[in-house]
Amino acid sequence: MEPTSQRPSSGSPLRRFGPLFALLAAVIVVVVIVVAGGSDNDGQEEVSPISGSTETADSDEQDAQTSDGNTEEDTSTNSEETAPTTTAPRPLGTDWGSDTGFRPGVMFFERAQELGLEIDWGERCDTTRGTLAIPSFFAGACAAPYEGWNGGATDRGVTEDSIRIVWWLSQDVDPVMAYLTSAIYNDDTTADDEHTIRGLLEYYETYYETYGRSVELTVMIGSGNILDAAAARADAVKVDEELDPFMVIGGPTLTNAFAEELHARGIPCISCGPGQTPEYHRERPGLAYTLGKGPQQSNMLVAEYIGKRLAGDAAIHAGDSSMHDTERRFGRIWNLASRASVDSNTQFEELLGEYDVEIVESQSYILDPATLQESAGTIIARMKEAGVTSVIFSGDPIAPRDFTNEAAAQDYWPEWIVTGSVLVDTTAFARTYHQEQWSHAFGVSNLSARVARSVASSHFLYEWFHGEPPRANDNIGIIDPAPGLFYAVLQAVGPELTIEGFNEALFAGDPTRRALTAPSLSYGDKDRWPESQEPDYHGVDDISEIWWDPTVEGLDEIDRDGRGMWQFANGGQRYLYGEIPEGPPPVFELDGAVTIYLSPPGSEAAPSYEPLRNR
Repeated sequence: MEPTSQRPSSGSPLRRFGPLFALLAAVIVVVVIVVAGGSDNDGQEEVSPISGSTETADSDEQDAQTSDGNTEEDTSTNSEETAPTTTAPRPLGTDWGSDTGFRPGVMFFERAQELGLEIDWGERCDTTRGTLAIPSFFAGACAAPYEGWNGGATDRGVTEDSIRIVWWLSQDVDPVMAYLTSAIYNDDTTADDEHTIRGLLEYYETYYETYGRSVELTVMIGSGNILDAAAARADAVKVDEELDPFMVIGGPTLTNAFAEELHARGIPCISCGPGQTPEYHRERPGLAYTLGKGPQQSNMLVAEYIGKRLAGDAAIHAGDSSMHDTERRFGRIWNLASRASVDSNTQFEELLGEYDVEIVESQSYILDPATLQESAGTIIARMKEAGVTSVIFSGDPIAPRDFTNEAAAQDYWPEWIVTGSVLVDTTAFARTYHQEQWSHAFGVSNLSARVARSVASSHFLYEWFHGEPPRANDNIGIIDPAPGLFYAVLQAVGPELTIEGFNEALFAGDPTRRALTAPSLSYGDKDRWPESQEPDYHGVDDISEIWWDPTVEGLDEIDRDGRGMWQFANGGQRYLYGEIPEGPPPVFELDGAVTIYLSPPGSEAAPSYEPLRNR
């Protein structure tokens, strides 16, 4: 199966050619609990304007295993903004001219070919493909080596040879995080995470152009748990007053306090808290980026899926056969994580109303280990009393265990509609749910069809480069996307590194290429969302359709063997907003379904290379 073709690029040369970043993780997930083309070329290779890698129109046979995957109130105090150090007056180094379409000092392979420039690209570039010499279909475009002065201290946290980055990690003893990860026996420690992060930075700085600078990394361990707003705010104050970084990565995932305090102090961050509204981002341009969808974007896609795929039809996938002749009656269970959750729920119901769909029973819950089981019993009873045939679940990855166990105890067997809420759509967590109940689970996922991580994943690339697996064996798929995004954009910013330049480069880039085995990301105004959602500060734009198969055996996302896996319909085909077809979803059908690709689909295969550290 061929990946969906990318729409032709358009607009300015800057938009056409950069920043050319792509996902390197087979599983891109952001641990936040929220309510959440190439032209026809007759089989010849052409360099994609999205990721810089080549596309081939002819597809090889695919080796796949099938079954024969309100903002919190900002009460922070604005501190005095730190003015960036004045750029030194001497001229920058490498000058490609004024008509490149890029920021000063930046040049990518395809544009250099068009301009007839003679450049020594070095060993990090595969000049036959114009992409970085890494064994990934999603390898980014080669950036030209830069020589000379880079402007020095161009912004806060930036010097001639360093970029200060703070990476926030939760405590090893954080009881809330431990509760979330214990279900899948994740034993990675913060020391494992830090070692892996530093290994990833070495990998990226070997292949990506950084204009003479290296990341100076400080790992901050949270002073409180991931729910503690006061501790989160205190951590942000410390970041500002003691660490003085250019950017922060990560943050407490169940409170926005950390992100809001950073933003009030003019410090940008990537994936540093739960989702915010588009209005929040527009009021703080260039300060907050996420890798996943925003809550409103997720609502739009789920409402479209339900409206086009499910509404008006009988609940034929329910476990109770008496529901099979009953038109679907929808209920919703959602996580009350913050005031924003209430607004998100209201928006979701309004969006469903546009498809003439009504939620007949809506119940929220709070992620509290002490009360979850009791609240699950009450919520399931209300769903059953309301005659709900189809439960829409939007919440954390632990709660479905309690809800499905309670449903079985109450002899209630509805359809379970998954919405892509974080980690619920991973095999690792889904195996912890009541399997007879979950055998009636299906819906949409932000995740892509998996490739065995021993042949194509963040884990694979780390081991390929370092010659040993990452210490954060379980967490690397979560850790890697943020530095992947940072370094890809850094290439396109150029030597004059500023927060404004980072935002400009990110927004100027085309969407990443569309594929079966990776989501497509875009930022800025890309006409993928209605005007109310733009400019877009969120990453992943598309979804796949999935259903739970409790009978098939295989590896989960962290290489643990077991029974039960998510099946990806139509080989993992992905849809943008507005593209979901009308009619019943292709779920619980083995034809075309894929649990995991044992090797990348033929159209997404990558060449082999020796890592530079071995040359």
